[in-house]
Amino acid sequence: MDTGDTAWILASSALVLFMIPGLALFYGGMVRGKNLLSMLMKNFVAMGVVTVTWIVVGYSLAFSGDVAIGDWGIIGNLDLFALGELGIGTKLGLGNAVHGLSIPDNAFMVFQMMFAIITPALITGAFAERFKFKTYLIFLVLWVTFVYAPIAHWVWGNGGWLLDLGTLDFAGGTVVHINAGVAAIAAAYLVGKRRNVDRGVEPHNVPFVIIGAAILWFGWFGFNAGSGLASDGIAINAFLVTNTAAAAAMVVWLILGNIHTGKMSAVGAATGVVAGLVAITPASGYVGPMGSIAIGLGAGVLTFYAVRFRYKFGFDDALEVMAVHGIGGIWGALATGIFAVGGIGLIDGNARVLGYNAIAVVSTIGYSFIVTFVILKVLDVIPGLGLRAEDVEEDGGLDIALHGERAYVGDGAD
Repeated sequence: MDTGDTAWILASSALVLFMIPGLALFYGGMVRGKNLLSMLMKNFVAMGVVTVTWIVVGYSLAFSGDVAIGDWGIIGNLDLFALGELGIGTKLGLGNAVHGLSIPDNAFMVFQMMFAIITPALITGAFAERFKFKTYLIFLVLWVTFVYAPIAHWVWGNGGWLLDLGTLDFAGGTVVHINAGVAAIAAAYLVGKRRNVDRGVEPHNVPFVIIGAAILWFGWFGFNAGSGLASDGIAINAFLVTNTAAAAAMVVWLILGNIHTGKMSAVGAATGVVAGLVAITPASGYVGPMGSIAIGLGAGVLTFYAVRFRYKFGFDDALEVMAVHGIGGIWGALATGIFAVGGIGLIDGNARVLGYNAIAVVSTIGYSFIVTFVILKVLDVIPGLGLRAEDVEEDGGLDIALHGERAYVGDGAD
């Protein structure tokens, strides 16, 4: 065990967990004041529900011994159910294709748990202002177990079929962002549009959005630079390119916003930052600074127009989860195969990783959408559950209706 590597992974784990309040503020600032507490709670509660789910069954399904169909590793077994005999100070040797591990088993488990917590929290932006809280709690358990854990095993688990194929996803472009973005489409479609909302609502607290995006940017250094599972040159590079891609995407959003509206939006700048962070995530261990600029610029253009294009469809992805995380994640996964250095990417004359990552993108999209759709459809028909709050609850705001409390007293609730 290397104590320096272990210290870095513990710090990175804390950084990733700190992204949850960042996400809560980012999302919460964009909803109406009467739904702020509901938005904060949907993010905050994921830290509790997913932690228990991960320890009991999620980690084992993602990173325990492989259950295969033929040569295809589909899911982990339950050898580490409730963590089993997960030791202290021993090498895990699973879930990382970059280099050997020098951290204890449980440090790896904790780091991966933070990814499992934030991924379903991302989905909450799709059904903001209208989703039942009790149903959401059950959804968290089912989604982490049957959607997140299998895809994590495919991409990062020992024997996972996408890992064995040659897919490269350094920190979660497929597992986290495409997965959440596609799940958001299924959720937005099944829950339906918000009442009396045609083209979104004005953010009730733009400073929350900016502060939330800044916290996400800060936490993302643990998200990406920690994913090499060591305090080394790969971590330094991941740190650098993460910052660079976020900056490039923000600049693009400001420029495009000014072209189309004559204004440089603060919310647009924050959204651009998140889009750049999403796109660099799968590539952060494989590309250099110039590649990260290209990825950030591409993410800025694609996600900006994806947000504008979304309005042409009938579903209400309230906080643009698919446009930012889904499209950004797809671009990042494919861009990894283009810009990866060291003879890996297309720019170095090797097209194989691009092809492998394209397979991973299609597989993640198909599996996440179908299984998420089934989970939500079942929850919707169970007596006493259902997906959507009552009309009167939605009109009055979910803070009082579902939590019996207000984020604000007075005019701020409007």
